[in-house]
Amino acid sequence: MKADKNVYGKLFLSSFGLSAFTFGGGYVIIPLMKRKFVEELHWLEEEEMLNFTAIAQSSPGAVAANAAVLVGYRVAGLPGALTAVLGTILPPMIVLSVISLFYTAFRESLVVAAVLKGMRAGVVAVIADVVYTMGRGVFKEKRISSVLVMAAAFLAAWAFGVNVIFVILACGLFGALRAIADAKRGKLQ
Repeated sequence: MKADKNVYGKLFLSSFGLSAFTFGGGYVIIPLMKRKFVEELHWLEEEEMLNFTAIAQSSPGAVAANAAVLVGYRVAGLPGALTAVLGTILPPMIVLSVISLFYTAFRESLVVAAVLKGMRAGVVAVIADVVYTMGRGVFKEKRISSVLVMAAAFLAAWAFGVNVIFVILACGLFGALRAIADAKRGKLQ
């Protein structure tokens, strides 16, 4: 896939900006990536972003970096994937480097403690938005099996304390079996 140089700049700056101003991990960055790459830049379709989110969550590594690789690859091939992941990992590397230099001063600062406490509330709101957005996508699909899997995954993790790794593996197995069944029925392209 060939892309012009302007795409690489936009991809890097978008990834860098999203990563620099997102606190709370990969689940927080996903709706922001959707807003940027689906709604603003129109590089992806909403269903594609949901699929990338599922793949990023089930792959080893940081969700934000995994999603950046997928989005970058989709937009501009391998160079796009490298550009997007570089833009995504640089801000945390820079912040962590600065924090490590001044760790003792930050550790005892009441201001830093208050800011971190305030950020927790924002993270909760963004995660609630992710749950709502992804849940809405599952309900739009109008497949009862998807709704049941979503409910079962939630109950297994929250109510029964099943390790999230097992929940992800079970959902991945279910998705693979359903994709195979759909392919046999000719529903997949």
